Amino acid sequence: MLLTPEEVAGLTGYRKPSAQIRWLNAQQIPYLVGGDGLPKVLRAPLIERLGGSYAQLSTEQEPQLRLDRVQPSKR
Repeated sequence: MLLTPEEVAGLTGYRKPSAQIRWLNAQQIPYLVGGDGLPKVLRAPLIERLGGSYAQLSTEQEPQLRLDRVQPSKR
C-alpha cells in the first residue's frame, strides 16, 4: 500500500525528508506528510505512473467450490 521509508529514499535519492518532498513535488508524485514528518507515498499510483499495472484483490467476487468434477469414492 505505502512505500517504506527506505523505498522513498531509494526512489528520490535522498534521505532527508525535506529533500524527498522537494523531489516528489518536482516529479508531481502525490504524497502526504505523516505526523513523523516523512512523506507517505502510495504504491499503486506510482506503479501506474511508471507504466505498470497494480492488481488489487476484488472483494466482490468470492471463490466458489466446484464439486461437479469430484467423483464419488468406491469402497
